[in-house]
Parts: sequence; structure tokens; C-alpha cells
Amino acid sequence: MKNLIFLGPVLGLVVVSAQTTSAPTNGRVAVINVQAAIISTKDGQKAVAGLQEQFGPKKAELEKRQAEIVQLQDQLSKAATDDDRARLSREIDQKTKSFNRDREDAAADVDQAEQRIMSELGGKIVALSEKYAKEHGYTWVVDIGSPRTPVVYYSEAINITKDVIDLYDKGGYTAPAGTAPAAKPVVPAPRPAAPAK
Repeated sequence: MKNLIFLGPVLGLVVVSAQTTSAPTNGRVAVINVQAAIISTKDGQKAVAGLQEQFGPKKAELEKRQAEIVQLQDQLSKAATDDDRARLSREIDQKTKSFNRDREDAAADVDQAEQRIMSELGGKIVALSEKYAKEHGYTWVVDIGSPRTPVVYYSEAINITKDVIDLYDKGGYTAPAGTAPAAKPVVPAPRPAAPAK
């Protein structure tokens, strides 16, 4: 989601556990990048475009105001009199305070909008990941896009991100009537110690 305007980390999905009806004993594991899946779906791409359209003008306004402050600072460095320096310093302080407040407000608004999108679409992606895992005999699906899941290595052969995106875009997600899917973060089991060499 780094394509968004003021994006910070917003989704804390760690691991999704799925049990199949045949309960395989081989412990098959798949990986998914939930965040990449969300923004790669058609709905995710629409949401990103919507955020850029909604917050783009505010971003442009803030950039213009920041450039004005930089220009005033340049004038201050070249000011000839103490009165000019004092006047420019006051103006820079006022504009900087106002700019910082508005920038923080805009960042909070963007963060709130992103969290709403990530929560809605993230719940659907997690539900589809569970469905996919059950249908394909996986017992674990690990989110490799989460900093909370420090995956050291995985084979692309077990990466189901593209499959889940395709399933989502084909309309594979249907929510139960009147309910929103709840993401089920699960703490991964401790990793076994590496064998001694």
C-alpha cells in the first residue's frame, strides 16, 4: 500500500489457521501477502484510486504551503534589517504551526480511511484465504507481508496470494447475511529449534 498518500502500517493479520474435513497430518503450509492481496484486487485498486482522488487535492495544497514556508526561510536568510527578520520569523512560525496542524489532521483522516478499507477488504481476504486453504488441504496460511510474522524463507510454490486475488475478483467471497467477517489473528506456534550440527 505504499502507493497511497500517507500510508503507514495498517493491517495486523498474522496467521490464519484452517482445518480441512480430512484433517491432513502432513501440516501443509501456505503463505500469502494479505496487504498485497488487498491492493491487488479490483476493489483494492478502486479503493486506492478513490483515496488518491479524495486526498490528492489536500496533499497538493500542503505541498504548496510547505514550498511557501521554504521560500520565506530563504527570504529570512537574505533579510537586510532586524525588522524584516523579525517579521519573517513571525510569519514562518505562524505558517509552520498551521501547516503542521493541517498535515497531522490530513494524515489522521487518510489513516482512518485506509483502516476502514483495510478492515473491510482484509476481512474478506482472510475469509477467502481460509476457504482456499480448506479446499486445498492447507493447515496453516502465514501472512508474509506482516512484520509480526518474521518469515525467513518460503518457496514461491506455496504462495497463494495470486490465487486468493483471482478468487476474490471472480466473486468468490460472499458474506453471511447481516454479518461482517471477523479476522482471526492467531499466534503462531513456537518454531522448533534448529538441529545441532
